Order: sequence, then C-alpha cells, then structure tokens
Amino acid sequence: MTEPAFSLCVYCGSRPGADAAFAETARTVGRWIGEHGGQLVYGGGRNGLMGIVADATMAAGGRAVGIIPKALVEREWAHHGCSELHVVDNMHERKRMMAEKADAFLALPGGVGTFEEFFEVWAWRQLGYHDKPVGLLNVAGYYDGLMAFLRTGVEQQFMSGGQMELIRTDSHADRLLPELVQAAGLSPAARLDAI
Repeated sequence: MTEPAFSLCVYCGSRPGADAAFAETARTVGRWIGEHGGQLVYGGGRNGLMGIVADATMAAGGRAVGIIPKALVEREWAHHGCSELHVVDNMHERKRMMAEKADAFLALPGGVGTFEEFFEVWAWRQLGYHDKPVGLLNVAGYYDGLMAFLRTGVEQQFMSGGQMELIRTDSHADRLLPELVQAAGLSPAARLDAI
C-alpha cells in the first residue's frame, strides 16, 4: 500500500444540516482528499457530514480512517466501510488518536462535538502541544457569528490577534485545503505526479 501524501483530520456534523451547501462541501472536501492522494482522519461515523466526507474520500481513491468510541459503535453509528476503523474506549482516546494521525485539522459545519474538537486543537496549538495547521471552513456563512464573537474576545482583551492568526479560515474548500496541506509542509500535487 502506498503511503498517503497527507492525513487531514476533518471535524464535522453527524447530521447533514439544513443547507444543501453543507453536504455538497463535505463531498467536495472528501473528493479533494482522495484525488490528491490523501487520507481522511475523522470520527468514524456513517451519518450526516461525517459519512458524506468519508464516502467521497474513498470514492475518489483516498483512505478514510475512522476513530470512534465503543459507546457510539453500540448505537450503530459506526461506518464499517472505512479503510480503517479504530474502536476506542472513550472520547479522550478518540481525540488523541485523531490528533496523532493528522498532519492538519479542518472543521466543517457541525454541532457541539465539532466546536469542542476545533477549539481543543486550536488551544493545543496556542500552547505549543503541536504545530499543525488548523482550518475553519465557513460554508454558507455558518461560522460568521462565531468569528464575530471571537473578534469580540480580542477587542475585550481576553484573546490576542496572534491567537486568531493560528487558525486559517475561508469559505471555499478549493482555497483552504491546499493551503492547509502546504502549511503542514506537504505537497498534494507532488503526490499526484508520483501516481
């Protein structure tokens, strides 16, 4: 088996969301990962945006590595069609393993779990626990309110502008994805040439 050109950890919803743009973007992200010789690292679910991004990655020739706690497998939420499916004891183990396997992180629209995962890897970057790129894909303005709130945090001096510079945001996957992979010191285009 050929080593993937990069591993992108994607955090996203276990629901599809109200706007069709969310699902379409998840497909675009998965397709881009697969077409560029990459590997998806994600939460191992089969529902919502999680299942869409995994299926699109594998359909485009990429690998999907799912990491899911036992409790969610027992609720029949696991995607058993993943290239690899790791069943772990708890959420802490899931997040640790996802972070270890990733070269970069990307948050798509999602709920509380997505927010928590995004904020955790951002905080870890700020504290120096890793130096991997962290991205936020603001599909259809989903994260506009969050970004405004974060700017308030800077204005009120609970955060610094430097902390905001640690995350990369864009509304277009085709701009943000190559930026994240290249910021990780990897080259998706070189992988394509080698295939």
